Amino acid sequence: MSDVTEAVEDAKPTADGVMVDVHGVHKSFGPLEVLRGVDLKVRAGEITVILGPSGSGKSTLLRTINHLEKVNRGWISIDGELIGYRRSGGKLYELKEKDVLKQRTHIGFVFQNFNLFPHLTVLDNLIEAPVSALRRPREEAEETARRLLDRVGLADKADAYPRQLSGGQQQRVAIARALALQPKVLLFDEPTSALDPELVGEVLDVIKDLARTGTTMIVVTHEIGFAREVADTVVFMDGGVVVEQGPPAAVLDDPRHERTRAFLSKVL
Repeated sequence: MSDVTEAVEDAKPTADGVMVDVHGVHKSFGPLEVLRGVDLKVRAGEITVILGPSGSGKSTLLRTINHLEKVNRGWISIDGELIGYRRSGGKLYELKEKDVLKQRTHIGFVFQNFNLFPHLTVLDNLIEAPVSALRRPREEAEETARRLLDRVGLADKADAYPRQLSGGQQQRVAIARALALQPKVLLFDEPTSALDPELVGEVLDVIKDLARTGTTMIVVTHEIGFAREVADTVVFMDGGVVVEQGPPAAVLDDPRHERTRAFLSKVL
């Protein structure tokens, strides 16, 4: 654990409305350094969109935020609480798995490939975590699940199985499932990348609707138009670092860094 303690003296409860605080995060896989000192702050109710080429560390960063990947150095807090670790005597100690799982109930995660349970109905996919992880009564969880399915336009699919749905419908179910835990922040890892082009819009529309409700979100995507329309902050990553960040108009229309300009010239 010694390699995770360097920045612990700076680990303070989040203030000034910051919901997600990523501080000096490094992550390596063997000799490959994927994150090289990432700092990021996301204020409550804001939407941060992360752009960058493949291999820039975007998805790994998301996975460190909910401790699916352990950091090698630095720390992450959500709503003032360190994620994956506890502080004692100036050192960080990794939490037990049951405590990490409890923390993850506050962090919704929507994956590229839906990750629905194929053997469960749509409704049961939504109520599984609230009942098992949060101990909510099944009747209450089911009522919430049906309301969320209606919100994503799938009220009539409660008894269907994932294999009976289109990719766009499966991803909308995955979003509803993430919302069922009433998380403090929602993480989206390229939520439209596995979809046929004609299905992308229906998923982005759901995310745009969430943005209007004040849900704190971090979205990794290649959808530049979505970033321009929805994001409060656009972050451009390359080579495991944040190259630049700012309002969409600044980063997308007048980027300061050559790497950002080169990337945008290929995707716009």
